[in-house]
Amino acid sequence: MTQLAAQQGRRADKRFTPIGLDTLFTASARDFGPRPAARNLNPPGMDDNLIHTLGGLQYPRGVPFELGPADVDRKSWIVTSLQRRSWTTQGVAVPVGRAARFVCLAQFCDWERAEFDPSDAEDMESIGEVLAEAVLEYEDGAKHAFPIRRRFEVNPPAATWGRECFNAMQSNSWQEARMDAPLAKATDWGMQQQTIRYKSLSRTALWICALENPRPDMRIRTVRLAAKSEKHLVVCGLTLYHGLQNPLRLEKTRLYRVTLPESTAAEPGRWVAETDLGIVVRTFTGSEFRPAEWLTDGSAGLGERGRPARANELYVQMTSSSEAVLTVRDTKTGSSFDFDLANSQPQVEVLDAHKTWVRARVVDDSTGKPVPVRIGFRSKDGRYIPPYGHPQQINTGWFQDYSADVQVRQASFAYVDGTFQIELPVGDVYVEISKGFEYEATRERMQIAAGQRELELRVRRVADWRRDGWVTADTHVHFLSPSTALLEAQAEGLNMVNLLAAQWGDLYTNVGDLAHGSISSPDGETIVALGTENRHHLMGHLGLLGGHGEPVFPMSGDGGSEAYPGDPLWTSMSDWADACRKRDGVVVAVHFPNPNAELAAEIVRGKVDAVELYPRGDASFRSLAYHEWYRYLNCGYRVAAAGGTDKMWANTPVGGNRTYAWIQGREFSFANWAAAVRAGRTFTTTGPLLRFSVDGRTAGDEITMRAGDGTVEVRVEATSYVPFHQLEVVFNGKVVASREERQGTRQMALSERVTLKGPGWLAARCGSRVRAARFGVSAHTSPVYVVVPGEEAFSRAAAAYFLQLIEGTQTYVDNLATRPDPKQYERIRQVLREAHAQLHARQVKHSHA
Repeated sequence: MTQLAAQQGRRADKRFTPIGLDTLFTASARDFGPRPAARNLNPPGMDDNLIHTLGGLQYPRGVPFELGPADVDRKSWIVTSLQRRSWTTQGVAVPVGRAARFVCLAQFCDWERAEFDPSDAEDMESIGEVLAEAVLEYEDGAKHAFPIRRRFEVNPPAATWGRECFNAMQSNSWQEARMDAPLAKATDWGMQQQTIRYKSLSRTALWICALENPRPDMRIRTVRLAAKSEKHLVVCGLTLYHGLQNPLRLEKTRLYRVTLPESTAAEPGRWVAETDLGIVVRTFTGSEFRPAEWLTDGSAGLGERGRPARANELYVQMTSSSEAVLTVRDTKTGSSFDFDLANSQPQVEVLDAHKTWVRARVVDDSTGKPVPVRIGFRSKDGRYIPPYGHPQQINTGWFQDYSADVQVRQASFAYVDGTFQIELPVGDVYVEISKGFEYEATRERMQIAAGQRELELRVRRVADWRRDGWVTADTHVHFLSPSTALLEAQAEGLNMVNLLAAQWGDLYTNVGDLAHGSISSPDGETIVALGTENRHHLMGHLGLLGGHGEPVFPMSGDGGSEAYPGDPLWTSMSDWADACRKRDGVVVAVHFPNPNAELAAEIVRGKVDAVELYPRGDASFRSLAYHEWYRYLNCGYRVAAAGGTDKMWANTPVGGNRTYAWIQGREFSFANWAAAVRAGRTFTTTGPLLRFSVDGRTAGDEITMRAGDGTVEVRVEATSYVPFHQLEVVFNGKVVASREERQGTRQMALSERVTLKGPGWLAARCGSRVRAARFGVSAHTSPVYVVVPGEEAFSRAAAAYFLQLIEGTQTYVDNLATRPDPKQYERIRQVLREAHAQLHARQVKHSHA
């Protein structure tokens, strides 16, 4: 017997009285005989089709029963029936001699054919059939009879799903399934997200009913079990319960904060919480929450860093009888502590005891209309309170949670469409709301009144770039359903999400969504555009965005984690790009520049429209993505800046890194957005919004200068919902104008005349020392191109570097790649030869300049 079981046995002396039935048992499992429906109940290694029940002291649903022996050849059941058999009885009197409020039975009945063979439409289950009566015979001679009815108080030992009893609970229960616990099977991860799992005492289920005695103060002399049908009722155990409430009825879920004797709550697996009459749903460690600091620290919209743990407190969320006992056990020392929930205890505090169900809405402050937002409620001690339909725990594992929820750093949020329902604690509640980069992100404290039923919250727009012809998009999102992506886009202030199907070995994601194409919001202001990410583990990844017609298949080839093992190198990235453009799509080098090989050939050949830039937190832009992009620009290859998240986890908000594209006065559509990207009329941002011009021209434009030095006027304006610290203009990758605010600012402008020498490009950028989710806070425009007649932008060092990448790709294709058919293999080699020749010719030309 486990330590917990021993403790439960001691507690049973006070609340329970198990009654031994060993002298009254009439049948063994073998007497009862095999049942075809019992074949799935056989213990491992047995195929006798007998009904095997547990023996000895057992605690189904926390109620202690003295069961008979587990041996199938020994008598361990009372079987009632009007049909006389050597192992049945028409009635038996169980001596009790005590008062009790409830009489609890552990029992089962036989199967009916309709329960496992529904082929006969006339053969209905005998729901409500009285199989027997449990008659309380009191000391004063009075009696009270309880019917034992099929599907009410009793069921077969393995009832079909959805056919549980109306007035009994099966012996197998539920227990906490920690999201971070090891999986019994690799396929169980979806089930584990339910946060509870099946707790099986035995394959054979007993049905536990608690019959409420109408005369709880009168001694019961006997409980007579009297047959009322020829069909069998099998009684395995009988126990008296002396509490005030039905021990099987669970109260509404409550959260308890348990003060531990030492500060070890944060040690993984150290403390285990269990309850006898109920289910522990979740245990977790609390953390420090300083409301005043949270409200004023300026990080609204950015999530939260991990807060220090309250290591001497364990939070236990559970549903149980009001008379249950909570046991908290130290797995390291073996010590345990019992808390009687029927009586107040100083070490156990009930949190959020009073709640109210609220219908809430979030409205735009200027229009008064509901708007989708990202929202997170916090209790007065900082716990996340989700709206109904959203989980308390967000699973941030890869390909494991595609719900409308996000965890930004250590803070959890739900995406709502502007209206939602939520159960909130009465008293102080804290809320954080954000809606992309053009609304003010807010945190506030509110008072929830007892009985409150309505709640209205407001968000305020601080910028409206859409009015000026700009639209914003995330170029790179995976796994979400199109409708969920649409909601998240609206809540994050995006006009477009590019949802990309992809192949990962034998896993294909979002492929089923491609057939139905893009979807849009009713007002046409938000689009989810379907596309593909076509990937090779070494040669490169391309986002093939939008377009029409057949998708560009196959999406991967030649092994790695991308393709199915043994698939050949089906095609070149060049052919992928050409197919995308024939569909009027946009070709983006996603998570630029890696994987970094054939991508060089495709930019040289003009097959790539934009590069997806990831700010990694360095406000100086000293990262491979920017260095590589600058190298291509310095060689004269015009590729626009794009922003996407590569969202594959629930810890990445859609649009956390995004592309703003200027469609001018045109109607918003994928086609017009694509045209703006191809023209380079973009900037990429994780927060700041940039306006940039050079002598009045904007990103994607050209400005022509005469040979020699020349001057231009650059103007930059930056605004941001989060503080940033520097604003710069770069020419061919070198800073030529800058401003800095060491303390940070949400608005900055720069206007200067700068001197330029030779052809090249100008762009604006701004950076912050603040981080937002996975990204640093920064923004970067696409270039304004400086043209000098008779000269062209070229970098010999960068060209030599790109040639090495192309030559490396050729080497891989010739020596290591799994080859396709000879014709296609030669086609791939020809693409690489052409790119190499083009770049080499330019290199030779400039070596003589």
